[in-house]
Amino acid sequence: MLNNKDKGTGEASRYIFLNKFRKFLQENASNRGHPTALCPPEYMVCFLHRLITAVRSYWDEGKMRNPGCVSSDEAYVPPQLFYNGKVDYFDLQRLGGLLSHLKKTLKDDLASKANILMDPAEIQATSMDDLDEEEESGSAQRPFGAVAMGGALARPSWLSSPTLGRANRFLSTAAVSLMTPRRPLAPPEKVKVRTLAVEQRTEEDIEGSHGNDGLLLGRPLEEPDHPITEKSLLEILDGIVMMYNLSVHQQLGKMVVVSDDVHEYAVALKDTEEKIARCPARRPDILEELQKSQKVFAEKLNHLSRRLAWINATIYCKDKMLDVYWLLRVCILTIQHADNTGTLFAFAPEFYLNVAMNSYSSLKNYFSPSNCMDQLPGYEDTLTQLAAILAKHFADPRIVGTDIKDSLMQALASYVCYPQSLRAVERIPEEQRVSMMRNLLAPYEQRPWAQTNWILVRLWRGCGFGYRYTRLPHLLKTKPEDTNLPSLQKPCPSLLLQRHMAELLSLDKDMAASFLNSVLNQLNWAFSEFIGMIQEIQQAAERPERNFVDTRQLKVCATCFDLSVSLLRVLEMTVTLVPQIFLDWTRPSAELLLRRLAQLLNQVLNRVTAERNLFDRVVNLRLPGLESVDHYPILVAVTGILVRILVDCERQGVSRAASVLLSDPCFQLHSIQHLLGEGETSPATAVLPQTPAVHPGDPAAAPAERKHFSLHAYTDYIHEEEEQKVEQMLAFLTIESKQAAASTAPTSEEDLCPICYAHSISAVFKPCSHKSCKACINQHLMNNKDCFFCKATITGVEDYSKKPTAS
Repeated sequence: MLNNKDKGTGEASRYIFLNKFRKFLQENASNRGHPTALCPPEYMVCFLHRLITAVRSYWDEGKMRNPGCVSSDEAYVPPQLFYNGKVDYFDLQRLGGLLSHLKKTLKDDLASKANILMDPAEIQATSMDDLDEEEESGSAQRPFGAVAMGGALARPSWLSSPTLGRANRFLSTAAVSLMTPRRPLAPPEKVKVRTLAVEQRTEEDIEGSHGNDGLLLGRPLEEPDHPITEKSLLEILDGIVMMYNLSVHQQLGKMVVVSDDVHEYAVALKDTEEKIARCPARRPDILEELQKSQKVFAEKLNHLSRRLAWINATIYCKDKMLDVYWLLRVCILTIQHADNTGTLFAFAPEFYLNVAMNSYSSLKNYFSPSNCMDQLPGYEDTLTQLAAILAKHFADPRIVGTDIKDSLMQALASYVCYPQSLRAVERIPEEQRVSMMRNLLAPYEQRPWAQTNWILVRLWRGCGFGYRYTRLPHLLKTKPEDTNLPSLQKPCPSLLLQRHMAELLSLDKDMAASFLNSVLNQLNWAFSEFIGMIQEIQQAAERPERNFVDTRQLKVCATCFDLSVSLLRVLEMTVTLVPQIFLDWTRPSAELLLRRLAQLLNQVLNRVTAERNLFDRVVNLRLPGLESVDHYPILVAVTGILVRILVDCERQGVSRAASVLLSDPCFQLHSIQHLLGEGETSPATAVLPQTPAVHPGDPAAAPAERKHFSLHAYTDYIHEEEEQKVEQMLAFLTIESKQAAASTAPTSEEDLCPICYAHSISAVFKPCSHKSCKACINQHLMNNKDCFFCKATITGVEDYSKKPTAS
């Protein structure tokens, strides 16, 4: 690391190291398919920690010589390294996509914000790489050419380096807009840049001289104008972050497995010793085998325990934890500085966000409990800064990569599952919190929505009806695979973020309508898919020949069920926080949303509550992979919604909700009675028409021995007050349903809506004059403007009432 001169070349040793280090990173980044050419990950971990120690030492020495510099505790990589061409990032992905695309689309921003003009010679040369790569060796002999704007473009030799073969191919599309003359380069501060090959760089290219900023060329206006440290250290720091992303994090995760192995062998040894103690004296043969097993387990446990002690002392020790924490801080500060540049943030490599998320994960999950994160300096502030990054960038339009966007979404979903990190999200500025909630409430269509919905559910869990559980009641006797999973954390709702959600949905009527329409659409899809899949599973189980159900199908089926439950919980959350979205009929979409909600709730209840039906039989099969499928999670979610709109709301809202619920043709009172274990289902209503008949010998054919579902049975999960509300709701609906049945006049078939055959025709479309009920056409118009029948564009909908016929 010292700047000793090489006697042969006169080059400082630090710059020799820089070039070799970059080549080393390039080989490990591009040769992942050739393990023999890679540095072993165990060595990479040691190399990383030694390099961090050296860089921090020289960084702080520089700070002592120049007090105006930044200390190593506040180290970061300035954003200009990502776009000025001084550092080669090979073919690693940028946040905004391919480098060639960014240079083309953001060329004006580079000129205005960073005073950088791309060299047209480089652009044309990189385009030529795609057309004729075989000429690279010959073109390497061509001389440099200073090209006048608009003249013939020479191919400079520094573009023909094999080191940049792949990088050049990613620059091809940037030539289009730079082949024509630009305005004269009157401002002297605007400079052309070219991407340098590693072996072509000199000390001057890195450190700069005579007004040349070297690695810091192209400083944006948002970046402070003060020295950071020696420029060579900035490139090494950038390489350290890349090295952690390449293999170090993966290796840290592999070493954690040793702890799991120790636990498994300890359990096996204890179990064997218990068997030896119970072994009868008359069976010396069994005793001998058990003693052999005991010896093997003891030896293996001793070996693994020694290895675990060595790993904890050398890999997961306090010093190494501080190194990883420092790297997390570096990534956070680097992302913050890059974010401040606006559109130029797109040039930042994806691995900075990856390392920020992964280093936090390793600190939280890999290092031993004796090295707790709470003891790290500035830990809470770091958590808050990382929370701000996740909250802002999970929906950042400047980030286009699908993988990195998914990683950000998953990281935020995991972040809100733990009390400490959730409180960090609540500490970020209010403007950022509101913006995050607005992005979470965007319509679910045309984007990955499952993780978004999961985040909203976690913010609600602990507040919903019977929703205070960590594990489902029927799974308590089974051992979870990993208790550290985010989904197995205790409920920790966020009342603050719930309040932001309520404010947004209450004030922005259009956003509320589009959000809830998308949630209802996805619920309809998820539950329909689930029912279709369990039909196939039930049919397979009833075949007389031996057969197997595809495990992937079981997994998808369970996922659809979990999605249905989580979507119902989001609806419960919305109804509780902002009931006026459904019950204030001065809002244009309120009545339609309430009717759709009632329709879906009735469909779910009818499918799940009928005894000996399809759902009941598949649940009783208890197939591996369908462990989460049970009556409790989905029925309590539906009950929570019904209780809120039929019991907790004000009188007018309750009246409207009851009227809509009872007018839905799918409503059946016995479905509500089933929640409390009341009512006997008749054979006509117990089995839906499309449900296969129950064969003799089927477990569902003798339900007398099995207890009926009842909320009364879950006293540890449902409060007495909640049970009383359900009883109150049942009594209310019993009275209302009798009154509705007495006052309902029969409707002739020709007057029924031809779409749903449930409601009377009440709307006529313009200009085609076709007819349906209001519920059908209003729901249709939320997603499509074409007529059901003739596909003409509907320009308006008018009320329709049939004229009385003359007697």
